[in-house]
Amino acid sequence: MTKSLKSLVLFLLMLLLAFTLSTANSAEVSDADSWRQIREGIAGYSAVKGQEANVLIQGSGQNWRQLRNGVIARYLGILVSITLLFFTLFYLFKGPIKLAKSRSGKMLLRWSTFERVIHWYTALIFLLLTLTGLILLYGRSLLIPLIGHDLFSTLAAYAKLTHNLSGPFFLVGLLFMFFMWVKDNIPNRIDIAWFKAFGGLIGTQHPSAERMNAGEKSWFWLLAIAGIIVSCSGLILDFANFGQDRFIMQVCHLLHTLSACLLMIGAIGHIYIGTLGTEGALEGMKNGYVDSTWAKQHHDLWYDKIKEKDPD
Repeated sequence: MTKSLKSLVLFLLMLLLAFTLSTANSAEVSDADSWRQIREGIAGYSAVKGQEANVLIQGSGQNWRQLRNGVIARYLGILVSITLLFFTLFYLFKGPIKLAKSRSGKMLLRWSTFERVIHWYTALIFLLLTLTGLILLYGRSLLIPLIGHDLFSTLAAYAKLTHNLSGPFFLVGLLFMFFMWVKDNIPNRIDIAWFKAFGGLIGTQHPSAERMNAGEKSWFWLLAIAGIIVSCSGLILDFANFGQDRFIMQVCHLLHTLSACLLMIGAIGHIYIGTLGTEGALEGMKNGYVDSTWAKQHHDLWYDKIKEKDPD
Protein backbone atom coordinates (compact mmCIF):
# COMPACT_ATOMS: atom_id res chain seq x y z
CA MET A 1 0.00 0.00 0.00
CA THR A 2 1.42 3.32 -1.03
CA LYS A 3 2.02 6.10 1.43
CA SER A 4 -0.71 8.27 -0.09
CA LEU A 5 -3.23 5.42 0.12
CA LYS A 6 -2.35 4.81 3.77
CA SER A 7 -2.86 8.47 4.49
CA LEU A 8 -6.25 8.40 2.77
CA VAL A 9 -7.38 5.33 4.74
CA LEU A 10 -6.20 6.90 8.01
CA PHE A 11 -8.03 10.11 7.16
CA LEU A 12 -11.24 8.22 6.40
CA LEU A 13 -10.98 6.25 9.67
CA MET A 14 -10.47 9.44 11.65
CA LEU A 15 -13.40 11.03 9.85
CA LEU A 16 -15.59 7.99 10.62
CA LEU A 17 -14.54 8.09 14.28
CA ALA A 18 -15.30 11.78 14.55
CA PHE A 19 -18.70 11.27 12.93
CA THR A 20 -19.50 8.38 15.29
CA LEU A 21 -18.55 10.37 18.38
CA SER A 22 -20.50 13.36 17.16
CA THR A 23 -23.58 11.25 16.48
CA ALA A 24 -23.39 9.56 19.88
CA ASN A 25 -23.03 12.88 21.66
CA SER A 26 -25.89 14.33 19.65
CA ALA A 27 -28.08 11.32 20.45
CA GLU A 28 -27.23 11.63 24.14
CA VAL A 29 -28.25 15.28 24.20
CA SER A 30 -31.34 14.50 22.19
CA ASP A 31 -32.37 11.69 24.57
CA ALA A 32 -31.84 13.92 27.60
CA ASP A 33 -33.90 16.69 26.05
CA SER A 34 -36.60 14.26 25.06
CA TRP A 35 -36.93 12.76 28.52
CA ARG A 36 -36.92 16.21 30.07
CA GLN A 37 -39.81 17.21 27.84
CA ILE A 38 -41.64 13.97 28.61
CA ARG A 39 -41.15 14.50 32.34
CA GLU A 40 -42.50 18.04 32.05
CA GLY A 41 -45.63 16.67 30.39
CA ILE A 42 -45.04 18.25 27.00
CA ALA A 43 -47.35 16.64 24.48
CA GLY A 44 -45.87 14.55 21.70
CA TYR A 45 -47.43 12.56 18.90
CA SER A 46 -49.61 9.50 19.40
CA ALA A 47 -51.63 7.55 16.89
CA VAL A 48 -54.12 6.89 19.70
CA LYS A 49 -56.57 9.76 19.98
CA GLY A 50 -58.12 10.84 23.26
CA GLN A 51 -57.72 13.05 26.31
CA GLU A 52 -53.97 13.37 27.03
CA ALA A 53 -53.21 10.32 24.86
CA ASN A 54 -50.11 12.11 23.55
CA VAL A 55 -48.72 12.75 27.07
CA LEU A 56 -46.41 9.89 28.02
CA ILE A 57 -45.71 10.87 31.65
CA GLN A 58 -47.67 13.26 33.85
CA GLY A 59 -45.20 14.45 36.48
CA SER A 60 -47.84 15.62 38.96
CA GLY A 61 -49.19 12.08 39.14
CA GLN A 62 -46.26 11.07 41.32
CA ASN A 63 -46.91 14.04 43.62
CA TRP A 64 -50.57 13.04 43.87
CA ARG A 65 -49.68 9.44 44.69
CA GLN A 66 -47.27 10.48 47.44
CA LEU A 67 -49.84 12.89 48.90
CA ARG A 68 -52.62 10.28 48.84
CA ASN A 69 -50.60 7.37 50.19
CA GLY A 70 -48.54 9.51 52.56
CA VAL A 71 -49.94 12.59 54.26
CA ILE A 72 -53.65 11.99 53.64
CA ALA A 73 -53.70 8.28 54.47
CA ARG A 74 -51.56 8.77 57.56
CA TYR A 75 -53.44 11.71 59.09
CA LEU A 76 -56.85 10.37 58.12
CA GLY A 77 -56.05 7.22 60.07
CA ILE A 78 -54.83 9.27 63.02
CA LEU A 79 -57.95 11.46 63.13
CA VAL A 80 -60.35 8.53 62.87
CA SER A 81 -58.41 6.62 65.55
CA ILE A 82 -58.46 9.63 67.90
CA THR A 83 -62.22 10.00 67.40
CA LEU A 84 -62.83 6.32 68.14
CA LEU A 85 -60.57 6.49 71.20
CA PHE A 86 -62.32 9.63 72.49
CA PHE A 87 -65.82 8.15 72.38
CA THR A 88 -64.59 4.83 73.78
CA LEU A 89 -63.01 6.55 76.78
CA PHE A 90 -66.03 8.83 77.17
CA TYR A 91 -68.34 5.83 77.32
CA LEU A 92 -66.11 3.97 79.77
CA PHE A 93 -65.69 6.88 82.18
CA LYS A 94 -68.89 8.89 81.67
CA GLY A 95 -71.30 6.28 80.40
CA PRO A 96 -74.50 6.92 78.45
CA ILE A 97 -76.90 9.78 79.13
CA LYS A 98 -79.66 8.16 81.16
CA LEU A 99 -83.25 9.29 81.49
CA ALA A 100 -83.57 11.54 84.52
CA LYS A 101 -87.09 10.25 85.24
CA SER A 102 -88.89 6.96 84.77
CA ARG A 103 -90.52 6.21 81.45
CA SER A 104 -94.11 7.35 81.23
CA GLY A 105 -95.22 4.66 78.83
CA LYS A 106 -96.78 7.26 76.56
CA MET A 107 -95.18 7.09 73.13
CA LEU A 108 -94.83 9.96 70.68
CA LEU A 109 -94.25 9.60 66.94
CA ARG A 110 -90.81 11.04 66.17
CA TRP A 111 -89.92 9.55 62.79
CA SER A 112 -92.36 8.45 60.10
CA THR A 113 -91.92 5.17 58.25
CA PHE A 114 -90.69 7.01 55.17
CA GLU A 115 -88.12 8.96 57.19
CA ARG A 116 -86.80 5.79 58.78
CA VAL A 117 -86.58 3.94 55.46
CA ILE A 118 -84.59 6.79 53.90
CA HIS A 119 -82.35 7.03 56.98
CA TRP A 120 -81.47 3.33 57.08
CA TYR A 121 -81.15 3.11 53.29
CA THR A 122 -78.61 5.95 53.27
CA ALA A 123 -76.86 4.74 56.43
CA LEU A 124 -76.31 1.21 55.12
CA ILE A 125 -74.94 2.46 51.81
CA PHE A 126 -72.69 4.88 53.71
CA LEU A 127 -71.28 2.02 55.79
CA LEU A 128 -70.71 -0.04 52.65
CA LEU A 129 -68.91 2.86 50.97
CA THR A 130 -66.83 3.44 54.10
CA LEU A 131 -65.73 -0.19 54.28
CA THR A 132 -64.85 -0.48 50.60
CA GLY A 133 -63.16 2.93 50.60
CA LEU A 134 -60.94 1.96 53.52
CA ILE A 135 -60.00 -1.27 51.74
CA LEU A 136 -58.93 0.71 48.68
CA LEU A 137 -57.00 3.28 50.72
CA TYR A 138 -55.28 1.05 53.26
CA GLY A 139 -55.42 -2.39 51.67
CA ARG A 140 -51.91 -2.37 50.25
CA SER A 141 -50.27 -1.51 53.55
CA LEU A 142 -52.56 -3.39 55.96
CA LEU A 143 -54.19 -6.30 54.14
CA ILE A 144 -51.49 -7.56 51.78
CA PRO A 145 -49.21 -8.59 54.71
CA LEU A 146 -52.17 -10.49 56.22
CA ILE A 147 -53.88 -12.14 53.25
CA GLY A 148 -51.31 -11.94 50.45
CA HIS A 149 -51.33 -10.32 47.02
CA ASP A 150 -53.61 -12.77 45.24
CA LEU A 151 -56.48 -12.64 47.71
CA PHE A 152 -56.13 -8.90 48.13
CA SER A 153 -56.26 -8.30 44.38
CA THR A 154 -59.60 -10.13 44.24
CA LEU A 155 -60.90 -8.31 47.31
CA ALA A 156 -59.77 -4.92 45.99
CA ALA A 157 -61.38 -5.54 42.60
CA TYR A 158 -64.75 -6.33 44.20
CA ALA A 159 -64.36 -3.45 46.66
CA LYS A 160 -63.70 -1.01 43.82
CA LEU A 161 -66.66 -2.30 41.82
CA THR A 162 -68.97 -2.13 44.84
CA HIS A 163 -67.74 1.33 45.78
CA ASN A 164 -68.25 2.72 42.29
CA LEU A 165 -71.71 1.21 41.86
CA SER A 166 -72.96 2.19 45.33
CA GLY A 167 -71.91 5.83 45.16
CA PRO A 168 -74.79 7.13 43.00
CA PHE A 169 -77.32 5.37 45.25
CA PHE A 170 -75.87 7.20 48.26
CA LEU A 171 -76.44 10.51 46.48
CA VAL A 172 -80.11 9.61 45.98
CA GLY A 173 -80.57 8.97 49.70
CA LEU A 174 -78.63 12.12 50.55
CA LEU A 175 -80.92 14.30 48.43
CA PHE A 176 -84.03 12.74 49.95
CA MET A 177 -82.69 13.38 53.46
CA PHE A 178 -81.78 16.97 52.65
CA PHE A 179 -85.17 18.01 51.31
CA MET A 180 -86.98 15.96 53.95
CA TRP A 181 -85.23 17.48 56.97
CA VAL A 182 -83.81 20.84 55.91
CA LYS A 183 -86.76 22.72 57.44
CA ASP A 184 -85.94 21.21 60.85
CA ASN A 185 -82.23 22.02 60.66
CA ILE A 186 -82.15 25.79 60.27
CA PRO A 187 -79.72 27.14 62.93
CA ASN A 188 -81.01 29.62 65.52
CA ARG A 189 -80.10 31.12 68.91
CA ILE A 190 -81.32 28.07 70.80
CA ASP A 191 -78.43 26.13 69.29
CA ILE A 192 -75.87 28.46 70.88
CA ALA A 193 -77.12 27.60 74.37
CA TRP A 194 -77.09 23.92 73.43
CA PHE A 195 -73.42 24.12 72.44
CA LYS A 196 -72.53 26.04 75.60
CA ALA A 197 -73.95 23.16 77.63
CA PHE A 198 -72.14 20.61 75.41
CA GLY A 199 -75.51 19.12 74.55
CA GLY A 200 -75.96 17.75 78.05
CA LEU A 201 -72.95 15.45 77.78
CA ILE A 202 -71.33 17.28 80.67
CA GLY A 203 -73.27 18.15 83.80
CA THR A 204 -76.82 17.25 84.81
CA GLN A 205 -78.87 19.97 83.15
CA HIS A 206 -79.96 19.14 79.61
CA PRO A 207 -80.29 22.18 77.30
CA SER A 208 -83.48 22.95 75.41
CA ALA A 209 -83.86 21.73 71.86
CA GLU A 210 -86.39 21.64 69.05
CA ARG A 211 -87.08 18.58 66.92
CA MET A 212 -83.40 18.65 65.94
CA ASN A 213 -80.85 19.78 68.49
CA ALA A 214 -77.69 21.67 67.58
CA GLY A 215 -75.64 18.48 67.37
CA GLU A 216 -78.06 16.92 64.92
CA LYS A 217 -78.13 20.14 62.90
CA SER A 218 -74.33 20.17 62.75
CA TRP A 219 -74.30 16.58 61.51
CA PHE A 220 -77.03 17.39 59.00
CA TRP A 221 -75.08 20.25 57.42
CA LEU A 222 -71.79 18.37 57.51
CA LEU A 223 -73.51 15.46 55.78
CA ALA A 224 -75.14 17.78 53.25
CA ILE A 225 -72.00 19.74 52.31
CA ALA A 226 -69.35 17.03 52.57
CA GLY A 227 -71.82 14.51 51.15
CA ILE A 228 -72.38 16.60 48.03
CA ILE A 229 -68.62 17.04 47.61
CA VAL A 230 -67.90 13.33 48.03
CA SER A 231 -70.78 12.41 45.71
CA CYS A 232 -69.97 14.87 42.91
CA SER A 233 -66.26 14.09 43.02
CA GLY A 234 -67.13 10.39 43.02
CA LEU A 235 -69.29 10.76 39.93
CA ILE A 236 -66.44 12.54 38.13
CA LEU A 237 -64.14 9.65 39.08
CA ASP A 238 -66.76 7.06 38.10
CA PHE A 239 -67.44 8.51 34.67
CA ALA A 240 -64.03 9.46 33.34
CA ASN A 241 -65.19 9.73 29.74
CA PHE A 242 -66.51 13.29 29.69
CA GLY A 243 -63.29 15.10 28.83
CA GLN A 244 -61.81 15.57 32.31
CA ASP A 245 -58.02 15.30 32.30
CA ARG A 246 -55.84 13.54 34.84
CA PHE A 247 -55.25 16.68 36.90
CA ILE A 248 -58.99 17.13 37.38
CA MET A 249 -59.28 13.47 38.36
CA GLN A 250 -56.47 13.83 40.90
CA VAL A 251 -58.02 16.93 42.48
CA CYS A 252 -61.39 15.18 42.66
CA HIS A 253 -59.78 12.17 44.28
CA LEU A 254 -58.20 14.34 46.98
CA LEU A 255 -61.50 16.16 47.61
CA HIS A 256 -63.26 12.80 47.68
CA THR A 257 -60.89 11.39 50.30
CA LEU A 258 -60.85 14.49 52.51
CA SER A 259 -64.63 14.92 52.52
CA ALA A 260 -65.07 11.20 53.20
CA CYS A 261 -62.72 11.58 56.18
CA LEU A 262 -64.92 14.35 57.62
CA LEU A 263 -68.01 12.21 57.11
CA MET A 264 -66.42 9.23 58.86
CA ILE A 265 -65.44 11.34 61.87
CA GLY A 266 -68.91 12.89 62.05
CA ALA A 267 -70.57 9.51 61.60
CA ILE A 268 -68.67 8.04 64.56
CA GLY A 269 -70.09 10.74 66.84
CA HIS A 270 -73.56 10.42 65.33
CA ILE A 271 -73.61 6.64 65.73
CA TYR A 272 -72.32 6.80 69.30
CA ILE A 273 -74.84 9.40 70.48
CA GLY A 274 -77.68 7.67 68.65
CA THR A 275 -76.93 4.22 70.10
CA LEU A 276 -74.73 3.69 73.16
CA GLY A 277 -74.45 7.32 74.17
CA THR A 278 -78.11 8.20 74.77
CA GLU A 279 -80.69 5.98 76.40
CA GLY A 280 -83.79 5.64 74.23
CA ALA A 281 -82.42 7.39 71.14
CA LEU A 282 -82.15 4.29 68.97
CA GLU A 283 -85.73 3.27 69.74
CA GLY A 284 -87.07 6.21 67.78
CA MET A 285 -85.20 5.29 64.62
CA LYS A 286 -86.11 1.61 64.99
CA ASN A 287 -89.88 1.85 65.45
CA GLY A 288 -90.55 5.57 65.01
CA TYR A 289 -91.76 6.26 68.55
CA VAL A 290 -90.07 7.67 71.67
CA ASP A 291 -91.24 7.84 75.25
CA SER A 292 -92.61 11.21 76.33
CA THR A 293 -90.06 11.30 79.16
CA TRP A 294 -87.27 11.05 76.61
CA ALA A 295 -88.88 13.76 74.48
CA LYS A 296 -89.19 16.15 77.44
CA GLN A 297 -85.59 15.64 78.47
CA HIS A 298 -83.88 15.85 75.08
CA HIS A 299 -86.25 17.84 72.86
CA ASP A 300 -88.46 19.80 75.22
CA LEU A 301 -89.42 22.52 72.73
CA TRP A 302 -90.48 19.90 70.20
CA TYR A 303 -92.42 18.10 72.95
CA ASP A 304 -94.25 21.33 73.84
CA LYS A 305 -95.33 21.78 70.21
CA ILE A 306 -96.60 18.21 70.09
CA LYS A 307 -98.59 18.76 73.28
CA GLU A 308 -100.10 21.97 71.89
CA LYS A 309 -101.44 20.05 68.90
CA ASP A 310 -102.53 17.03 70.91
CA PRO A 311 -102.92 17.72 74.65
CA ASP A 312 -103.91 14.11 75.28
